[in-house]
Amino acid sequence: MSQPPAPLIDLQNVTYAPEGKAVLSGITLRADERRIGVVGRNGSGKTTLARIMAGLIAPDSGKVRIDGTDVAKDRKAALRRVGILFQNPDHQIIFPTVEEEIAFGLTQMGQPAEEAAEGVARVLARFEKEHWARAAIHQLSQGQRQLVCLMSVLAMAPTLIILDEPFAGLDIPTTRQLERVLAGLDVTLVLITHAPEAVQGYDRVLWIDEGKILRDGAAQPVLAAFTQRMAQIGDGDDLSHLAG
Repeated sequence: MSQPPAPLIDLQNVTYAPEGKAVLSGITLRADERRIGVVGRNGSGKTTLARIMAGLIAPDSGKVRIDGTDVAKDRKAALRRVGILFQNPDHQIIFPTVEEEIAFGLTQMGQPAEEAAEGVARVLARFEKEHWARAAIHQLSQGQRQLVCLMSVLAMAPTLIILDEPFAGLDIPTTRQLERVLAGLDVTLVLITHAPEAVQGYDRVLWIDEGKILRDGAAQPVLAAFTQRMAQIGDGDDLSHLAG
């Protein structure tokens, strides 16, 4: 009897404890849903989970496979499988112009310069931003820089994109514009957020607390439980809580 196909996201008993401090403990997740939300308080382990899923850090134990690839061990293959959009675009951007920034990931994948340039042109045309090609990054607004980061990820055509609080610091119109762009993407999204309203319409939601999956399931019941608990904490004297 043949084995069922592996899910797109396959985490098995993942633990991460730098310097002996448990940040993630026993995370197991098998998922194929197209829109997955991850909610939790600051310091709950959400960002660490995002980085582990993207292969940017390796777990201390357990296995992490995205589309069949061990993303921590095979970084070149990981670039084709998973992209990540950070909360602050300035933590992601390393080149002075838009076209250089978008081209970087393509060359890291092994594409020659001419092929990478064609990829840059395609993604800029997709967003009708051809005039941005030689624009200086420092002249762009935060929302525009976030869009450059998204275009850089999309140029590599990953099967999964992880979004780590992508709307933090953006004003309402820019947030709505980026939400519209993301909603139209034909790719699997994992959105990391502390704001339940951001993932209300998602197929599946995980609630992370103290490095563990506290709840996992359909968006409505998980978010209802999360919101109720956050209200309880907010109504109490919790200002002494130290985020990890």
